[in-house]
Amino acid sequence: MIRQFLFGGAVSTVNIALHALVMTILVQVARRASARGKSQASQHLLLVMIPTVLVLMMTHALEVIVWGTAYWLVDAAPIGTDRVYFAFVNYTTLGYGDVVPVVRWRLLGPITAMNGVLLFGWSTAVIFEVLRRAIDRGRQR
Repeated sequence: MIRQFLFGGAVSTVNIALHALVMTILVQVARRASARGKSQASQHLLLVMIPTVLVLMMTHALEVIVWGTAYWLVDAAPIGTDRVYFAFVNYTTLGYGDVVPVVRWRLLGPITAMNGVLLFGWSTAVIFEVLRRAIDRGRQR
């Protein structure tokens, strides 16, 4: 059990670091765009929010691939299982139940889900902050 927590914690740490890097870049880009943007408020909102959400979706997809790779490294999924699909199901807490981890790694699923829930929450907070800044910018004009 300790091995599962340590390995799951290490993979979670990689994803948290990846997420932190992308969040930092997104917030900086959004600040710069707000500071020098010359478009109307509604256009600015579109120009900032669409790329922000798309980048976050790509980041989450990359984090799922990190989990899929982790499952592959330790053979956590049954033979013949699409590990990225399995990681996506766990990361999003969808939980179809059509694939279950091998017994010796069964805690990786819940650890993956916990990582996904926390990172989705963090993304939501960033989306809200970028939106708030974009709306504030529109009010100032």
